[in-house]
Amino acid sequence: MRTRLSVCARKRRFGTDAEALAAAGETEADLRHYRCDRCGAYRLTSRRKGKRIPRPPATGGLAR
Repeated sequence: MRTRLSVCARKRRFGTDAEALAAAGETEADLRHYRCDRCGAYRLTSRRKGKRIPRPPATGGLAR
């Protein structure tokens, strides 16, 4: 579902993912960043339901 333009205009925008991550690190809340599908800016959210969090790359494993 796409974000409504009126909702998009009210939210705080970050130019890069690094800026959004820095802002998330300044708070006690568990926040994650995402790219807005409406304007392309980065935002912060505390929502987790239905969101895929990328797995870190595997280290080690079956090396032969």
